[in-house]
Amino acid sequence: MTETGNAPVVHVIDDDEDVRQSLIFLLQSVEIVALTYPTAASFLEEFDPGEPAVVIVDVRMPGLSGFQLQEELVRRDYPAPVVFCSAHGDIPMSVRAMRGGAVDFLEKPYEPQRMLEIVQTHMRAAEEAFTRHAGHRQVQQRLEHLTPREREVLRLVVDGHPSQTIAQRLGTSVKTVDVHRARIKAKTGAENMGTLVRDVLLHRIDI
Repeated sequence: MTETGNAPVVHVIDDDEDVRQSLIFLLQSVEIVALTYPTAASFLEEFDPGEPAVVIVDVRMPGLSGFQLQEELVRRDYPAPVVFCSAHGDIPMSVRAMRGGAVDFLEKPYEPQRMLEIVQTHMRAAEEAFTRHAGHRQVQQRLEHLTPREREVLRLVVDGHPSQTIAQRLGTSVKTVDVHRARIKAKTGAENMGTLVRDVLLHRIDI
């Protein structure tokens, strides 16, 4: 695999070798790193889910179709923008792709400059998406070891309630709530509860 640094890579998944080669040549002409795969299964075996990327995928392929691959990537919570290409595109097909989360749908043969513009636009979006996704996952991991009661306390803290109100709601003492808050801070490695609340809100974490 070619070293990409921090720049997103483009994954091209198409069973037509001529299409793969022409697209990789087009992308490399503007110094975009592209990797190609003849099937969705080979892509799923080889790709790095943590590497910022844009995915270009054909709709009709042997084995997993482009739509089935899209569903699998959604299931895996993979944040890469997905662009569909098809020689048999129609409105229902494009609507299905977009409803599934695709960012664009191109009919073959596509206009090369249009493809480059789409890829370059979504490469910038991919960097932002993967940064947000990494931050979201990091906060989730910090909360994984909280007990159900600690999560309940944290939810109320995030909602803006002071310890006295939380104690009343939970039918416990303020001292017990403060112990829970201290444990939450220790388990999550937060500098203070304020920064933890900020991170939860910023990344829209479901506690």
